[in-house]
Amino acid sequence: MKKNKYIIIIFSLILFWMIQGCEKEIMNYQGKPGVYFAVQHGSTAGNENTWPYQPNTNVEFFKIQEDRATVNIKVMATGSVADHDRSFTVKINADSTNATEGGHYEPLSGDFFIPAGEAYTNVPVTLIRTDDMQERDVVIGLQLLPNDNFELAFPEWDAVKGLLDGNIVDSFDASLHSIVINDVMAKPGRWVGGQNSDGSESGYWGVFSREKLELFCEYFDLTYDDFNDADKMPSVFRKQIYITISKVLIKALEEGNPILEEDGRLMWVNTCPWKSIPGVPYIPQ
Repeated sequence: MKKNKYIIIIFSLILFWMIQGCEKEIMNYQGKPGVYFAVQHGSTAGNENTWPYQPNTNVEFFKIQEDRATVNIKVMATGSVADHDRSFTVKINADSTNATEGGHYEPLSGDFFIPAGEAYTNVPVTLIRTDDMQERDVVIGLQLLPNDNFELAFPEWDAVKGLLDGNIVDSFDASLHSIVINDVMAKPGRWVGGQNSDGSESGYWGVFSREKLELFCEYFDLTYDDFNDADKMPSVFRKQIYITISKVLIKALEEGNPILEEDGRLMWVNTCPWKSIPGVPYIPQ
């Protein structure tokens, strides 16, 4: 018993020294509060507890059904929360922007507020879909500016260790953030179709095209992401798609309103009675 008592006393002293040491290392935030872009993203399996901080937000318009989309860019403040609203300033950074105000995005209000009792808020940026997004990346650069309430907190942000669920950028300026927008549709993973040796379309759905996928989505109430999901796109359903769409295409042709691909050829899926070769336009008989 006596030996156990001494062990307990020694352990308690060690624990006390450890706590005292930690208290010396933990310091309250000192200085003027600062703001920074605190945008996190990563794999769909994670969340903000595991996602790394990022200097960019990528927006793929082909996954969105609307011609406008609003993205919320998170801004955080360092230091203690306040009992009043605090304004901060965001402007468009011309050095990293090739987007046009009013053309690619709605005008941005310069002043935003971190509400009383809060440590962060979101800056909403409304994007406008345009044809040139199918050809190139359109970039909107955002920049935080110091004001009477805040300085710039992390002009050099170093990656936080342990946040490993996604692409890690080791270092960047957290007073800057870029929204990178495109509308370039890549062939999804569950697409079934291709070309024969003579170049003609083959398989269930033939050659991938944006127009064809959008027609599938219209008739089956699908999204682009569904065509990457094995559970939503089993073989029996993929077969049902071409059976239905084939009837749609044949009927449209018979009624004198043929559905064409961007290159002018007749759209084709399995069981359509015509031959379709990409680049060879349809010539009415």
